[in-house]
Amino acid sequence: MSGQQVGYIRVSSVDQNSDRQLVDVELDKTFTEKASGKNTAGRPILAQCLAYVREGDTIHVHSIDRLARNLAELQSLVDDLVSCGVSVQFHKENLTFQAGAGDPMQRLMLQMMGAFAEFERSMIRERQREGIAEAKRQGKQIGRARKLDDDQIAAVRERIAKGENKKAIAADLGISRQTLYSALG
Repeated sequence: MSGQQVGYIRVSSVDQNSDRQLVDVELDKTFTEKASGKNTAGRPILAQCLAYVREGDTIHVHSIDRLARNLAELQSLVDDLVSCGVSVQFHKENLTFQAGAGDPMQRLMLQMMGAFAEFERSMIRERQREGIAEAKRQGKQIGRARKLDDDQIAAVRERIAKGENKKAIAADLGISRQTLYSALG
């Protein structure tokens, strides 16, 4: 008896399209996630997929970087699945890992491709840091814009000093109490 063919599809953000992944693969069940690949923690759909598969099943993944961008996590995931009798197939790299079939060349390819995925992730972070630094240098707003300017904060402090209720002040300004407290620092 052969197991189920299970697909795991991941894109990094909600505006990315997952349609190109596993298009020609016949699957019994598919798990689709829109989350960063920086680590496997905090990816509830991946956790559901891992809890769903049983011995004899095969997890199909478009490419190694869709499963993990950290070499240690990638190896751990594949090792754990294979030790439970679950096969893992990466279609883009044409690699399949099966229980009891330890192919040293495939293991090397997994490690190399995983290392490249991890390197790519670190390059993304470096480019992001450089972009933020350049934007700051140009005086651009980084992150969420402030809800209250300095004059408004000064006016709020005066109102509080006169004994006005902070909840009422926040309501007058159309902001939450937490935003008011944060602005007062």
